[in-house]
Amino acid sequence: MITAIQGVRVRRAAAVAVTTGAVLTAGAVTAAPAQAVAAPTIAAQAGYVMNGSNSSQLYAKGADTKLPTGSTTKIMTAKVVLSQSNLNLDAKVTIQKAYSDYIVSRGASSAHLIVGDKVTVRQLLYGLMLPSGCDAAYALADKFGTGTTRDARVKSFISKMNTTARSLGMTNTHFDSFDGISNGANYSTAKDLTKLAANALKNSTFRTIVKTKSYTARTTTSTGSTRTMATWYNTNGLLSSYSGTIGVKTGSGTEAKYCLVFAATRNGRTIIGTVLASTNVTTRTSDATKLLDYGFARSSQPQGTMRFVRPTHR
Repeated sequence: MITAIQGVRVRRAAAVAVTTGAVLTAGAVTAAPAQAVAAPTIAAQAGYVMNGSNSSQLYAKGADTKLPTGSTTKIMTAKVVLSQSNLNLDAKVTIQKAYSDYIVSRGASSAHLIVGDKVTVRQLLYGLMLPSGCDAAYALADKFGTGTTRDARVKSFISKMNTTARSLGMTNTHFDSFDGISNGANYSTAKDLTKLAANALKNSTFRTIVKTKSYTARTTTSTGSTRTMATWYNTNGLLSSYSGTIGVKTGSGTEAKYCLVFAATRNGRTIIGTVLASTNVTTRTSDATKLLDYGFARSSQPQGTMRFVRPTHR
């Protein structure tokens, strides 16, 4: 009796083994890598893209090459201001003739601030980041630097910019101006500027400003009346052309050529990047668009996809 039962058990086990073998022979589920996304070709001399959620690199071209940065420098200007302890964004700054003279002497981009007007720190930040006002940058450096003279305060502010860069691990960066108009030693890299933008975007005021397309300020004049200033428009064309764009800053100049630090969010994923030394305004926007598309494709691609693989008959 026992022998008969054991025989049944053996036959059942054999049947299970045969069935399992048949399934494995018919096909097996294995992990196969997803198809690679082709990296784009950009005109810019340098480019870098990272995943905003974990800072992982998604694209790099000359990412550590030191290059002039133009007005992308103003990201650090804003960062230093917004990092001040007990910052009062509604504090007023009186516009000095020196700021206007600076714009004229350098042929610099301007927020068209009017001498004698009292402009808030918040308004100066909009004037800094939207129309890329070098007069707004000068006013902020003068306000938040330390020293008994304007030159001393500006020098102090630029020192704060470099100290902040070191604290962020921007090892290939040096600032010698508050606005990117170089005095011979103003440079950074695509990777460092992307790192800076990622950090700056953690500040809610910065995020609000850099994604704003236009802004109109009302200021107090030297006589105490109010004035509506000309509307400032954001120089970042991606805000209108690329869905999900949340900033960040353009830059241009004879040495810097055409630069753009950019960021966009889609489906809960944020991509941040930089292009330096592109050939013109249209091309830098095109370069950034290609890199954003590539970044989103890379960040959404799983490390490996499960697919059904049918083995070869032998």
